[in-house]
Amino acid sequence: MPIPFQKQLSTALISDANGGIAIVRIGVALIILMHPLHGYFHLENIPRFGEYLSGLGYPMGGLLAWLVLLIQTLSSVGLLLNRYVLPACMGHMVIISFGLVHVHAQYGWYVVGPGQGGMEWGFILLTALSAVMWAYWPRTAPAK
Repeated sequence: MPIPFQKQLSTALISDANGGIAIVRIGVALIILMHPLHGYFHLENIPRFGEYLSGLGYPMGGLLAWLVLLIQTLSSVGLLLNRYVLPACMGHMVIISFGLVHVHAQYGWYVVGPGQGGMEWGFILLTALSAVMWAYWPRTAPAK
């Protein structure tokens, strides 16, 4: 006799955690990949980004702007191909964290609604990347 759907929901076990984390990994990679792709299609914006970074006090802002695009591209490709997942997550997390501090924090928490341009979306991305890292973190087998 089949179990009623409501009972199934309340007693559900993890059926495919690997599949679930793969959806998060691929989704985050595609979302972040849009940033460097936009940069490559609008090359006139990269020097402005470099000037912005220099204005924040970072040396070699233009080179740093290109480095950000390269890290975002390579990290997203790594996540999409399921290769070098830990360094890819770390690369994205560093860039997102700097973006939160230098751009989004001044607008508060909300991206839309009670505020605009805030930290909410970056925090969601950091949380998702942390979950992917947790799933891929090397573990040792328990001692027997």
